[in-house]
Amino acid sequence: MHYENLVLEGDLRLDLLTEGVLVVELKAVENLLALHEAQLLTYMRLAGVRTGLLINFNSRSIKDGLKRLVL
Repeated sequence: MHYENLVLEGDLRLDLLTEGVLVVELKAVENLLALHEAQLLTYMRLAGVRTGLLINFNSRSIKDGLKRLVL
């Protein structure tokens, strides 16, 4: 990941960046936690993107496992 002319190496890897305007974080967990939201917000801030989607595929329907975050 690039941040202010720095290359950040390590465990920070966002799942999907679409058109440079939307970060999508994919999960398959029993329940979404505040930790998952914090992770998405961190990716959004580092990527300079204002909108993010947190999608949990381990839910009854995709609608139930979808959360939109905006900075």
